[in-house]
Amino acid sequence: MMKDFSLELKTTVAEVDAIVLAQLPKVEGQQKTVLEAMQYSVAAGGKRIRPILVQKCYALYKDRKGAGWDRFMKPIVEAFMGAIEMIHTFSLCHDDLPCMDGDQYRRGQESTWYKFGEDMGTLAGDALSLYAFQRVTEVYLRQLSSAAVTGGVDSPDESSKFANAVLKATAILAGKSGVDGMLGGQTVDVEMTGKPLSEPQLQFIYELKTGALLEASMMMGAVLGNASQMELRQLERIARSIGVAFQIEDDILDETSTQEVLGKPIHSDEENHKTTWVSIHGREAAQAEVQRLSEEAIEGLKGLSEVDEDARQFLIALTEELIHRKK
Repeated sequence: MMKDFSLELKTTVAEVDAIVLAQLPKVEGQQKTVLEAMQYSVAAGGKRIRPILVQKCYALYKDRKGAGWDRFMKPIVEAFMGAIEMIHTFSLCHDDLPCMDGDQYRRGQESTWYKFGEDMGTLAGDALSLYAFQRVTEVYLRQLSSAAVTGGVDSPDESSKFANAVLKATAILAGKSGVDGMLGGQTVDVEMTGKPLSEPQLQFIYELKTGALLEASMMMGAVLGNASQMELRQLERIARSIGVAFQIEDDILDETSTQEVLGKPIHSDEENHKTTWVSIHGREAAQAEVQRLSEEAIEGLKGLSEVDEDARQFLIALTEELIHRKK
């Protein structure tokens, strides 16, 4: 692990937190209640893993295109950092609803539906999922307009490359969030609650419900940095390993931690009769699988070619941090 990584991670989380919150709409107008609920949900904090992955995977590749590319793309990257956290938070808002898990606390405070009501908790999740795409589109169009005035885009070919990267990132975000990604995994998870699951079914849920947004984060950052299609596939595999390991570790913590440490109810998997990696294989085997998947992801990161070394080392240290986390 990098020397003094805990300090660097703390600094990065604070920086990313400010970027994410800056992407949210102002709380004003007659619809301000839902805007307040959106702000409340995102401002509750969390690890900010997904926007950090966007930022660091962009850093892996951005220097290949020079300062002009970074100058145009940086505000767009920040918009995507906010967007992925909005999508993640929307999923939590809905996951906590009484019709789903019914959790009253999230991240050490009242869950959105419990504070604002079930109706507004639902609408806040809906609003976050839609505003994520509104934000990235608005920022991209603003950058185009600004570049046209200042001459920041040198040629139609360069403009086309910017557009292609942003469209690819948007498609990744939509695909990994929807029925072929996080929402699809959540669907199977809900339908199978209280029913026995096979290991392949559980793997499917973990890869989509948890892994898909981590895949989106790494792939969006990389595509905005102009990574190749082969490099995107590499990062997708790495993120999938991290995602499954992260979810298995979450299952372990649900059994071993406390509500005070986790900031949410414990033993909820058992109470909701959910099959987990721990319930199938036991805690020791689950811990071994977390270690195996994490080592697989780290080897994948080490194998990336021609990338920024500081960003690579940060991602390796972050992966190690995630498997040893306490919450």
